[in-house]
Amino acid sequence: MTGLGELDRESARPGAGRGTADPVKALLHRHRELCERAVDPLEIAAGLEAHGVTDRTAARFKHRDVFSLAEELYARIPRDGGTPRPAATTAPGPRAGRVVLTLLPGVLGLASTAALRLTHGPSRVCAVAAGVLATALALRAALRRGGPPGTVPAPPTTGTAAWTCWLLGYALLGDGLLRTAITGGPDGPPTHGPGGDWELTVAPVLALILAFAPGAWSVRFFAVRARRKVAASRGLEDFADSVRPLLFGSLALFLGALAALLTLCATVLDESPAHHEVLTLGALLFLARLLALHGLPHAPRTVLATASLAQAAALATVFAARLPGCGALGTPVETLAAAWGPGGVAVLVCGTAALALLIHAARTLTRASAHAQPEAPPQGDST
Repeated sequence: MTGLGELDRESARPGAGRGTADPVKALLHRHRELCERAVDPLEIAAGLEAHGVTDRTAARFKHRDVFSLAEELYARIPRDGGTPRPAATTAPGPRAGRVVLTLLPGVLGLASTAALRLTHGPSRVCAVAAGVLATALALRAALRRGGPPGTVPAPPTTGTAAWTCWLLGYALLGDGLLRTAITGGPDGPPTHGPGGDWELTVAPVLALILAFAPGAWSVRFFAVRARRKVAASRGLEDFADSVRPLLFGSLALFLGALAALLTLCATVLDESPAHHEVLTLGALLFLARLLALHGLPHAPRTVLATASLAQAAALATVFAARLPGCGALGTPVETLAAAWGPGGVAVLVCGTAALALLIHAARTLTRASAHAQPEAPPQGDST
């Protein structure tokens, strides 16, 4: 079957469209549904780009860029008579309910940490379990609310949620387990506080949970301003050049907030801040969410799964090295831990994964089609 890009190239040639002298009319016929559904020329431009139409293609239609071509297509669609079309609107401010949902995971995370520090015995287990469950439900509720205008509702899938839980669990337990596994342990369950055989590191996970709100606001910062850049740009390359600094800026804003929260949490809880480990994991989770909200969930899901499996494999090789004749299996991880500390595994894995997602985001989120206004959900307000 002939692809849409090939159809557009065919319609761009003089005489395309069964002899018509108007190639734009042929293109309008190809994409009539897109043009009739669009609320403004910007949405048509994004849709054309998604179908493979470039500024070079637009030049064949006697237009300087895709945006100019989209304006002509939008003007050619009759608008009178029929149901009034919704007008493009600016992004509304954050609603009170959304703000509360965004802040709720951090509040419950603080409550869970307080329960861990202030309770003992069986009551500690019950209190912490209840706090973790409440925090997880609050995170799920906040994520299901979707993102800012210009993004698509993207509640986490079962697979994505499972891999994210593993990464957070490793941040809580992994370094202590790896450290004691290298020395022949563990000989007991994990403990909170110095001197234990297998120590919990609460500060990194608490900082990541508290950073959920800055992360949501950084996503909104990027999405709203990128949508405005679509309106101001006069070419696809111009748009990409203007959005790329926004992507890096929003990531930097989030990482700055995460670093400050991590320093505060580590100071209060008297733990090592482990900045490199937490910042790489935070960047990975932030970029995964940003891509998913812009309709690109496949790469984040794959990268999160790969990172989780790599961490699991690192732990598995250390334990497998205890088998007769398998001592060499643990050498790479033990060497890395000796050079960078137990957190070196997480830094290497999450840093590599975050870099891969950043490169992917710099290629995909700088396209106008990633910022096309999504259709309204059938019911309720998913944003």
